Amino acid sequence: MKIYLRIIERHKVSLWARFAHLLIDRAVIVLLFLFYGVFSSFAYQFLNTTIFMESINKMSQMNRFEDILITSFVYFLYTLLMEYFTKGKTIGKYITGSRVVSTDGTDPSFNQYLIRNIARLVPFEPFSFFTEDGWHDRWSDTRVINMKNYLAEKQAKDDINSIGSK
Repeated sequence: MKIYLRIIERHKVSLWARFAHLLIDRAVIVLLFLFYGVFSSFAYQFLNTTIFMESINKMSQMNRFEDILITSFVYFLYTLLMEYFTKGKTIGKYITGSRVVSTDGTDPSFNQYLIRNIARLVPFEPFSFFTEDGWHDRWSDTRVINMKNYLAEKQAKDDINSIGSK
């Protein structure tokens, strides 16, 4: 059974911050695809390399389902790898000063990040955003917290606990 610390629950980010994370991270994905298109064009123009342009042509001919599948896969990889290698942050979370932590206050494991991101692929999961915790948080025993407020309270508690000890 996982431990749920009250300090973590008190410092969860607002729904608006979570919405900002979503918008910023989706914008990053759009920019990644845009960058790939520009890179492909330059590779074709200056290096006479056609492999990238061929992939762009194939992408432009995809149906809606294939487009959603590819975009979802890229978003899945982006959030999984960003959160894992930056200890719980994506670009959206960096901008808002937020971070993913386990409910017991520790850094999440790779499995927790994996469960978080697999849960995002569940249809209607975005609507769980309107509940207290999204499904991806509940299923992985993680929370997104405001780091500045969390660290300030944690430091104050540590200071109080260290009074009288040397």
